Amino acid sequence: MREAVIVVDMQRGFLEEGYPLYCGAEVRRVIEPIQLCLEAAMARSAQLFFTADTHDPDDKEFQMWPPHCIRGSVEAEIIPELAPFLARGTLIEKRRYSAFFDTDLAMRLAALQPEQITICGVCTDICVLHTVADARNRDYPVLVPADCVASFDPEAHVFALQHMEKILGATILR
Repeated sequence: MREAVIVVDMQRGFLEEGYPLYCGAEVRRVIEPIQLCLEAAMARSAQLFFTADTHDPDDKEFQMWPPHCIRGSVEAEIIPELAPFLARGTLIEKRRYSAFFDTDLAMRLAALQPEQITICGVCTDICVLHTVADARNRDYPVLVPADCVASFDPEAHVFALQHMEKILGATILR
């Protein structure tokens, strides 16, 4: 079975203290389950994609959020715990919530023709949700392992999981 795994924004700026959009210590709980998910996916020869929130210094997103994940900064790097997996995957730099917006992800997936896509990472209610929505809008079957997604906002995390399942038709693995 052709399969893709999209790891959303597991970057130092969201998962390490000292950065303006650090999501908190609780969010780091997803690192080990994502490592296990990626090991299993590689054993099945799944194609791995890592998104990286990547902004120019004058990005309009900074009208809403503080400047973060500036192109070329340490903050924009994938966390060291997942860097070994990145060597086996493809990095997709993005500048908006969805990994599909203004990137070549749709083209890469069209070439791969995956029978399912697993999506994990942060934040459940922002970039994960918008990426799941765009994948479902392209009619891909989507799996979201609940232990592999997190947000700084626990209520929004729960809402996003329910929305992905009930409205978007993603399969939430609990």
